[in-house]
Amino acid sequence: MENAMAAINNVTDLTVEGDVGVITLNSPPVNALSAAVREGLKGAFEQAIADPAVKAIVLICEGKTFIAGADITEFGKAMTGPSLQDVQNTIENAPKPVVAAIHGTVLGGGLEVALVAHYRVAVPSAKAGLPEVNIGLLPGAGGTQRLPRVVGVEKALEMVTTGQHVPAKAALAMGLFDSLVEEGALRDGAIAFARVVLADDKPLTRIRDQNAKVEAARGKPEIFAEFRKANARKFRGFLAPENNIKCIEAAVNLPFDEGLKEERRLFMELMTGSQSAAQRHVFFAERQAAKIPDVPDDTPILPVRKVGVIGAGTMGGGISMNFLNAGVPVTIIEAKAENLERGVGVIRKNYENTARKGRLTQDDVEKRMALLTPSMNLEDLADCDLIIEAVFELMEIKQEVFGKLDKIAKPGAILASNTSYLDIDVIAASTSRPESVIGLHFFSPANVMKLLEIVRGEKTDKSVIATSMQVGKKIGKVAVLVGNCHGFVGNRMLAQRQREATSLILEGAMPWDVDRVLYDFGLPMGPFAMSDLAGLDIGWDPAKTASSTIREVLCEMDRRGQKNGKGFYDYDENRVARPSAEVEKVILGFAEKRQIQRRQISDQEILERCLYPMVNEGAKILEEGKAIRASDIDTVWINGYGWPVYTGGPMFWGELVGLDKILARMKAFQADLGDDFKPSALLERLVAEGKGFKEA
Repeated sequence: MENAMAAINNVTDLTVEGDVGVITLNSPPVNALSAAVREGLKGAFEQAIADPAVKAIVLICEGKTFIAGADITEFGKAMTGPSLQDVQNTIENAPKPVVAAIHGTVLGGGLEVALVAHYRVAVPSAKAGLPEVNIGLLPGAGGTQRLPRVVGVEKALEMVTTGQHVPAKAALAMGLFDSLVEEGALRDGAIAFARVVLADDKPLTRIRDQNAKVEAARGKPEIFAEFRKANARKFRGFLAPENNIKCIEAAVNLPFDEGLKEERRLFMELMTGSQSAAQRHVFFAERQAAKIPDVPDDTPILPVRKVGVIGAGTMGGGISMNFLNAGVPVTIIEAKAENLERGVGVIRKNYENTARKGRLTQDDVEKRMALLTPSMNLEDLADCDLIIEAVFELMEIKQEVFGKLDKIAKPGAILASNTSYLDIDVIAASTSRPESVIGLHFFSPANVMKLLEIVRGEKTDKSVIATSMQVGKKIGKVAVLVGNCHGFVGNRMLAQRQREATSLILEGAMPWDVDRVLYDFGLPMGPFAMSDLAGLDIGWDPAKTASSTIREVLCEMDRRGQKNGKGFYDYDENRVARPSAEVEKVILGFAEKRQIQRRQISDQEILERCLYPMVNEGAKILEEGKAIRASDIDTVWINGYGWPVYTGGPMFWGELVGLDKILARMKAFQADLGDDFKPSALLERLVAEGKGFKEA
């Protein structure tokens, strides 16, 4: 049996093994569908089809994965080489059986290529999916038309709107894969499968001709109506899930070629719109955040084998869970026995709840809890590699803790503060090793929220920064390095919005007006609903303050927020909010006392006054070098504050609105309302030069 091998181009070759032609694709890192890959595939298939010795064709990939998807770097550029559709037509119309041999992740365009093969075999570790929805798109190469013909309409709807990666076993059960072959033996397994197809004279199954599963859903619009209803909250504001659903509807109601045309139309609608541009920006921004210009890739990383957490409250407990989930032992410290017991109890309860939902086994719960050592003795942190302080947000308390840690922690241990506002350099100065001190600002609930703001002090060592970034990745966070200033990046910008929201309710709006406008913009909740959720009495000290703000007045009236059923809103027993007549009276009285002439305030003014100052503050942060890139600011806001991903984050959104327009409004507000609206020098300069934040 002779092996004839021909290189088609530098990424593709064709080997003939007896009666099977094996086309091998090797285009690192992930065999993305670049022009060279498309050209190589088309050439190899044409050659294999023309060769009379070849009776069946296997398509396999080298490296860690089958084709992982489109080449996203080609987006927006002129197309060269054959189109993906040309390649697909060549494969699908091959007069000889084609078997796709799948390993790694077969995603997006990669799965769309596999779907034009007549058969698909995979190794058990493979995963398949159409994740285009995550970058504001839909599968634009027939994926939405072929998938429901294989897996049925319900499964297809779920796959295209979530972008989930389906494990091989599930893919086999739903008919997406035809056979699983032994791990590590994909090539031989696929060739053997192709020979069985030949021996049994199996038909050339073209998915496009299989209509039974789409016909089963025809005349049942309720399938789609119920799916939309069930997911309305999740899809709110996003265009891509709806266009994906419409494509599956087209697969059900139109002939295949008509469905393809509709898919193309709906794809182009998304591709040329601002949402997909924003979501692609976010995709790259998260990857970019990991790159720090003055901390090279070869910076030494410190081993983090054991972690200490000081404080077993909501934050300390949540922070500890991140490490326990990643298999890292944690020693958790609390000053009072009952607080320690309560904190450990809450961690266990969280795990038990997850286990009840079937997302963890009881064994997993016990394994994680076994990694946790509760203690009331700071000395027990002496062997920790990383110690995170999560105590009360007061400088004196934090300085005292760090002074003690300095005497206990081993040399080289990283000392981190989970502060959300305070000066890291002042905290570091209470130790003899400021180079080991860094801010690790987790967001609440810390075991759920994706963002980790890593705050660099003036003296923080580069290996401490590099290690912290890596720790963030290890515990599944999106880590963003920021500079040391009051509130860092996220809370510093949030303060602008809070200030204006508070002013607006005195000038004429009501809390529910402000909340509605920001909710409709796409934020998960408005500032007043958020205050109620957190508790109005956070940081309220009745001894020090008296009725100087509306929030203080409400606290004095025992309106503490959701926890006692009344805050800015009144709550029923299911915590459903409704506007409060009592609060309205408080606001009107407060405004009158301050001699504020109330007026009608438009939704547009609410939006501009809450959000434009945030963009302006972001520009100041860039100007001062407290964020490395505008895209880092976007990453902070999307992952830490629920900024709608389909607008790309505050800085990207600012450019969508037009920096010139924002500058003009800021100047008008400054003239009317004072210097809180003074435009940043960077904003002025960018507008004058006609540039965007990327060029800053």
